[in-house]
Amino acid sequence: MTPQLSDATPSWPYCGHVSPSAETHERCLGRRVDPYRRCLKHLGDDHRAAYLAQLRPGSDLDHRCTSITENLLALLLDAVRDPDTQQITLGTVRFDGAQLLGDADFGGVHFKGPASFEQTTFLGTARFVATAFDEDARFERAQFRGAQFRDAAFDSNAWFGQAQFTDDVRFDRARFSGHARFGLTTFSGNAAFDGAQFLGSVGFHGAHILGCAWFDGARFETASRLGPLVCEEAVDLSGVIFAAPVVIEAATRRMWCTQTEWAAKATLRLRYATVDLTDAVLAHPFSIIAQTGPFTDRTGTERTEEGLEEGALAGSDARVRVASLRGVDAAHVVLHNVDLTLCRLSGAVHLDQLRLEGEYLLAPPPVGICRRGLLPVRWTKRRTLAEEQHWRAAQGQDAWAAAPTGVKVVEPTELASVYRQLRKSFEDGKNEPDAADFYYGEMEMRRHDQQRPRAERTLLTLYWAVSGYGMRASRALAWLLGAMATTVLVMTLWGIPKVAARPESTGRLTGKSISMTSGIPIP
Repeated sequence: MTPQLSDATPSWPYCGHVSPSAETHERCLGRRVDPYRRCLKHLGDDHRAAYLAQLRPGSDLDHRCTSITENLLALLLDAVRDPDTQQITLGTVRFDGAQLLGDADFGGVHFKGPASFEQTTFLGTARFVATAFDEDARFERAQFRGAQFRDAAFDSNAWFGQAQFTDDVRFDRARFSGHARFGLTTFSGNAAFDGAQFLGSVGFHGAHILGCAWFDGARFETASRLGPLVCEEAVDLSGVIFAAPVVIEAATRRMWCTQTEWAAKATLRLRYATVDLTDAVLAHPFSIIAQTGPFTDRTGTERTEEGLEEGALAGSDARVRVASLRGVDAAHVVLHNVDLTLCRLSGAVHLDQLRLEGEYLLAPPPVGICRRGLLPVRWTKRRTLAEEQHWRAAQGQDAWAAAPTGVKVVEPTELASVYRQLRKSFEDGKNEPDAADFYYGEMEMRRHDQQRPRAERTLLTLYWAVSGYGMRASRALAWLLGAMATTVLVMTLWGIPKVAARPESTGRLTGKSISMTSGIPIP
């Protein structure tokens, strides 16, 4: 198939060669190689050799809409190689609409001028490993089967808008000094940006990643927005540094933010995601907000009104879940409409300043009548922490959620402190009704804490049995009715004397003295 940018006649002088063996007599739109009348593909051997011989390091290349084989590309790049340093240097490069038929290895090439690969089709693996782009690098609407941009340096702007990556693509340790644009880009595999540096603005508006997006150890210096994007598997932000205020918008199954450092204000607007914030550094206001509807791409395309296509995520539960806040300073954290059913909170500090807004979910106790030994037990309805669920399951109590494999079970001593801090957070927010559940949980953990004196645990058990720590009016009312019934029963069986007993006096006369004794007989 003859590569072409559009059905219109191109503005550049084109080859026009028609292959007699082709089923359709299409003209080749490849850019002519001056001063010849044919493109690089259709040049004769003598003319091609003459053209390659006149190339020097830093020469400009213009092979738009040209089909280039792997061997021909190797000859072309070897012609601009410095014989002393073996460095391949190019000036202005135009491969717009070209078709690279085999692996395209541009590894280590130094592009001193603008490099344009718009609508280029890479039928093999495109390798730009350790490649340096001094000026703009344009890959809009390019099609990649597999791509490697590891250690590439984009000293100006990098444009990948609407590009399509069929297989995995790697930008590990790449440096983007200018704008990095991936708007409406499609990644059919995984996209790796581990250790990459984004020194300018970043655009992933409308990007769709069918696999995982890895940013482990990357650094964003001035990026104010990441997304909105759709990543059907997971977004890994572990170890990432955000040096400026940022808004992250993503629809994804999982988001890892382990040891992520936010040096300024950050807002995460998410759908479907389970977020792990273990050991994240949050020095400024930080919020996680559940997005109610699909994101819009903000690019002015037709998809803006209907929202981004969510692929395999569509139809799933769009709730946002927080899996862990361990090691986090929660003084600036706000969670809006999130699910904390599986969240591990032990190990976090300043939980008394954590703000839960909107509708939040915590794990409930088992429902119905359960067996605890030989006795039936009905658990009190309340909100519980995931760690309490894990601890009770480890004690052999049925129907409580067991800890996942590799997760350490937290003891009641630490859980009591977590409940106490959450209770204070709700009380400071004038939400005393919901704070009551955390008070109940705190007292339960104190009652089961084996490190406390036996006498204290006994009193707490009596307090729990009589009134549910003063929080269960029905239990206290039942004890009151029982005491009243017992009193009435005793009075009915033994009664009260109808006539009050009169005093009786007894005496004895001895000589001239009389001694008297007065007493009241027993009724």
